[in-house]
Amino acid sequence: MKIALTGATGFVGSHIVNVFLEKDWKVTPILREDLALSSKDLAKKIDGSGVIVNLAGANIVKRWTEEYKKELYTSRIDTTIKLVEAMGQMSRKPQIFISTSAIGIYDDRGRYSESDYNFANDYLAKIVKDWEEAALNARKANIRTVIFRFGIVLGKGGLLAKMLPSFKLGMGGTIGSGRQAFSWVHIDDLSRAYIFAVEQEKLEGIYNLVSPNAVTNKVLTKTLAKILHRPAVLPIPVWLLWLIFGEGAAAISSGQNIIPARLLMAGFRFKFETIEHALRDVVSSFLLD
Repeated sequence: MKIALTGATGFVGSHIVNVFLEKDWKVTPILREDLALSSKDLAKKIDGSGVIVNLAGANIVKRWTEEYKKELYTSRIDTTIKLVEAMGQMSRKPQIFISTSAIGIYDDRGRYSESDYNFANDYLAKIVKDWEEAALNARKANIRTVIFRFGIVLGKGGLLAKMLPSFKLGMGGTIGSGRQAFSWVHIDDLSRAYIFAVEQEKLEGIYNLVSPNAVTNKVLTKTLAKILHRPAVLPIPVWLLWLIFGEGAAAISSGQNIIPARLLMAGFRFKFETIEHALRDVVSSFLLD
């Protein structure tokens, strides 16, 4: 199996690459300079790839200036458009295109599956909607297309890498009230879902890629503090996040309560179903360093 993918050096991308290599699949990274090529030249570079994976996108957890908001958008939508155009010009079309999305498309007022269309009305939701629309255009070239809406990914990097130092010092705490939902997925389950999508030819369309058991920010905080044997009594006020991240604070301080209904119906089973199991596994990987 030959796979070409964007975002190969990121937190999620590097993990997925290793999982693909363990299956003896050949992986070709699509670099930034490749995305600057014409669609025709990019098609030549990735020609023969049976799987195209799109993981590109600027980091959400930064201050959202007007300039950075444009980067958040273009790094996702423009990249996806270029990939879809290139796939349409490949002499041998891929069997599957797997693109990334986010549960930030949903509002924070209910518990939702893929059959619900209770979408948020903010900039992040607009990005996600346009991102998915761009990816689904691959179907016009008769390419099986899967879109995974990520929750918060728990692994050796990402959010936990930012949280652990303060929690180890006993300075961790909830964000605001802590009542907001926290939909998460262990990075091993995320990687397994990619293998599942490649191997299960019936999979097509949009899938929520989160554990079946969302928690609250308060439960996350208490569980992590228990595992580390540290107190967690210093809440982070939402106004401080707005001061640091601007409009991006909304993506950090809010939360969606999401169900992976379509993956479960397709027969996928999560190895890490509880937040404690997932956090204990991830924390142990940090402590091994």
